[in-house]
Amino acid sequence: EGAKTSRCWSTVTSVGKCLLLIILIPPFLNYASLQREGQLLLPEDGEMIDIGLGQKMHLMCKGQGQPVVILDAPTGMSSDIWFHVQENSALLTKMCTYDRVGLGLSKRVLQNESTGTDKVSVQSGTGVQMVDNLHRLVRLAGLATPLILVGSDLDTLNARFYKHIHDAQVSDLVLIDPIPEDIFEEDQWQKYWYSQLVPSLQAMQFPAATGISRILIILGLLKPAMVQCYHMSLCSQKYLLSNPAHQSSAVDENIFLNESASQVREISKFKHLSSRTSVSVIIGDSFDEQIPAPLNQVVAQLQKTLLEQTYLSANQIHVKGGDRRMIYKRPSVVSKHLWKLVSQRQSKQQSQWP
Repeated sequence: EGAKTSRCWSTVTSVGKCLLLIILIPPFLNYASLQREGQLLLPEDGEMIDIGLGQKMHLMCKGQGQPVVILDAPTGMSSDIWFHVQENSALLTKMCTYDRVGLGLSKRVLQNESTGTDKVSVQSGTGVQMVDNLHRLVRLAGLATPLILVGSDLDTLNARFYKHIHDAQVSDLVLIDPIPEDIFEEDQWQKYWYSQLVPSLQAMQFPAATGISRILIILGLLKPAMVQCYHMSLCSQKYLLSNPAHQSSAVDENIFLNESASQVREISKFKHLSSRTSVSVIIGDSFDEQIPAPLNQVVAQLQKTLLEQTYLSANQIHVKGGDRRMIYKRPSVVSKHLWKLVSQRQSKQQSQWP
């Protein structure tokens, strides 16, 4: 009986060790892989800019000349979403992309962590903090102003906010599928956002932190929506799905989207955009298949109201068959407009030279 008990305990111990290895090994391997991939994914043209507060932002500029164009990614996404637009337009002028703090290759300080006398006092996912970070990046990287700011989705709010605060630094705004700042006043939208979308994003954090996401990717059970490969065997979207820091920052941006929209709404009441500002709005006529049809109709109506009340004189470009993914599914549409806009600015600059 004693021998039987001993064998039983031996079996339990062996099973426990196996379970412990299964629990511990994937996170460690995932962490090691993330460290290696983070270095490999840093493009040759990319650089890490220390913006203070313990934060570093990844900036990549291609091409030469002015005006400098800054491309900012949609909510919770990294800068490689602009890969084809940047490549196409860099033949004409300097095109820059960057990762917002915590996303992609950028690094953010831990919450409430202080560096010297400075402290991160505002949530990094709000418009105020994102605009302040971008301003620091522009200044520290020595980018020539005035800029052309191109934003999609969330960053249409950030681009507008930036223009309100730093008017002289921006000559043109290009807003792709803009988010109306009063979208969260619609109860059905707010319920969908915080009851369905945000929880689905939060559910991605645990598998990313435990290494489960990487295993699922290897097995082909988890596939990224958009794959951009910088190397033959290394794709950034796969790296980001396995990166808990990126997933956490993406969740923050979505959680604080309501607050970001509110910040734009408030500043718009007290400080209007300069009449000298050129505004272009690019909108597709196709609904987002990932959003319920009734909500698509709500967004379309609010966008229409936004254009009529705020940007009636804007250059409105309607893309047949386009949706919010057109920046990487149909990049030529965006590139075509940027070419035209940059050419106009360059011609104007040349005419002002003696």
